Amino acid sequence: MAAPVTAAYTPFSTKLRESTRDVHERAHNSAFMDALFGSRLALPAYASLVAQYHFIYQAIEEASDAHAGDPVGGAFVFDELRRVPALAADLEFFLGPGWAGRIEPVPATLDYVRRIRTVAFDWPGGYVAHHYTRYLGDLAGGQAVRGLLARTYGVEGPGALFYHFDLESVPAFRKRYRGLLDEAPWDEAERQRIVTETLVAFEFNVAVLADLAAEAGA
Repeated sequence: MAAPVTAAYTPFSTKLRESTRDVHERAHNSAFMDALFGSRLALPAYASLVAQYHFIYQAIEEASDAHAGDPVGGAFVFDELRRVPALAADLEFFLGPGWAGRIEPVPATLDYVRRIRTVAFDWPGGYVAHHYTRYLGDLAGGQAVRGLLARTYGVEGPGALFYHFDLESVPAFRKRYRGLLDEAPWDEAERQRIVTETLVAFEFNVAVLADLAAEAGA
């Protein structure tokens, strides 16, 4: 009698990456990012992206504070990843000391921040979904933007600090993060909820880029 077929185990980090591959590609290939990498955007248009990030990361990092003592969510709180101080410095570089009074969220950013505040403060899985979507992307593809800013616009220090992470090894950190995803005590239903919320987070990022493209005429 043949042995029963056992489904191969897929680590949660792999499932999350594969489930979001298509929407990640849509964000990467958006009109705004295409114009940015094609050197067709002026620096003020890029500064608008930085402004949107400030609103988004402020919400995520407040959620980090809310989960600092949580046995599950707390494992994904990393002070070394915090981006708000770097974003503030970048905005001061682009807009001057009064930058805080000169930035406004685009409509999609308002919706995105509202979603973070709805699901990421009281639900550890929701927090991880939004944390993963932004920070893992910054540690990977975001470094290409850092190189672009240096090559095309001559911006390497202030103005590009958002992409400077105080990590000994980015690949090692990403591996550690994936391990935390795989080891978290979520059952299959909760993992699926997190995948779904991660897809929602990616869609908000696509929408923010679409609003910025329209604003810039890209």
